Amino acid sequence: MFTLRDRYCIAGIGHTDYTKRSGRTVLDLASEACLKASADAGVPVQDIDGIVSFNFGDSVPGIAVATALGMPHAHYCVDIAGGGNAANLIVMHAIAAIEAGLAKTVLCYRAMNGRSGYRLGGGRELAARGITQYTAPFGWITYPQAMAMWCRRHMIRYGTTAEQLGEVAVTCRANATLNPRAMQREPMTMDDYMASRFIVEPFRLLDICLESDGACAVLVTSADRAKDMAKPPVYVMGAAYGGGPNQGEDLFDAIRWPEHAENYAKYIADDLWGGAGVSPKDVDVAEIYDCFTYSVLMQLEGLGFCKEGEGGSFVQGGRIARDGELPINTHGGLLSEAYIHGFNHVIEAVSQLRGDAGERQVRDAEIALTTAGAMTCGSAMVLRR
Repeated sequence: MFTLRDRYCIAGIGHTDYTKRSGRTVLDLASEACLKASADAGVPVQDIDGIVSFNFGDSVPGIAVATALGMPHAHYCVDIAGGGNAANLIVMHAIAAIEAGLAKTVLCYRAMNGRSGYRLGGGRELAARGITQYTAPFGWITYPQAMAMWCRRHMIRYGTTAEQLGEVAVTCRANATLNPRAMQREPMTMDDYMASRFIVEPFRLLDICLESDGACAVLVTSADRAKDMAKPPVYVMGAAYGGGPNQGEDLFDAIRWPEHAENYAKYIADDLWGGAGVSPKDVDVAEIYDCFTYSVLMQLEGLGFCKEGEGGSFVQGGRIARDGELPINTHGGLLSEAYIHGFNHVIEAVSQLRGDAGERQVRDAEIALTTAGAMTCGSAMVLRR
């Protein structure tokens, strides 16, 4: 369990534009986001001594970014082989490094040309090895194909409807209309959602996240150091990572998973809330990993915002709107802002808690949740202003 409540902070944030075709190298994108996070915190690059990232073979290593930035003392440099499950994990790594005395101030980033370069939404290698040899014969080749089966299981077990999935998509788009950095800002109605074509049933086009070029970065340091920095610090109250005993052979492995109407979230909930010292009812804003609409429902259930099977009804009636009981994905999420592998959720949570989110600001937001992951493993953080 995370036992370092309020001892470490996110002191700066930075991001590039989010586009379909950046026309730039991933190194250039990563460097821009990191420099902006450093400037946002008012910390010169020469005072940063750690860098952490994650990738799916689609980014650049931390040592390359440290070199490009001219960091004179990159004492801690780690690249995690992970997907959206790792978006909060890299902040946890940064905190662990500082706590262990391996660094004092650490940049965390995610950079990718996820539309114009390596496309995660493309097919996996079809060589007959690893878990692919068991999934490909059944049509489980891309992530939409695999995750559609998780969603269908939730529908079969609990009666979840397309309209309930649509509530997530429509809510995210409504928030994105107020976000100048969002890739999709045209208003969307439930009729628009229902009219969008099927990609892999039960997923329509508007159930699936965007493919994006861009980068995000945050600067992590101790609470003591953050007091003298340029922006109000956002404290890490609690964090957790995991997914139980059957996470499988790789991030695509759902064969060993016991019940596909549930995901990783239920396995980390006790550690997350226990370490933070709060409960779901204390959360003012939640940035929930939405690679697909269905993943929001299962994380709401697994983390205890509602009972198992009630995620669909929970998101209806305006409950997750900006002015609702639990505002979610206030930037538009991965569905409408951009897909920077979930790390843009962390950027938005910090912005909400600092009170500088502009038109989409949730009034008096004090505690925020960020989650990352949709299948067998994932991570989450509880942050406070």
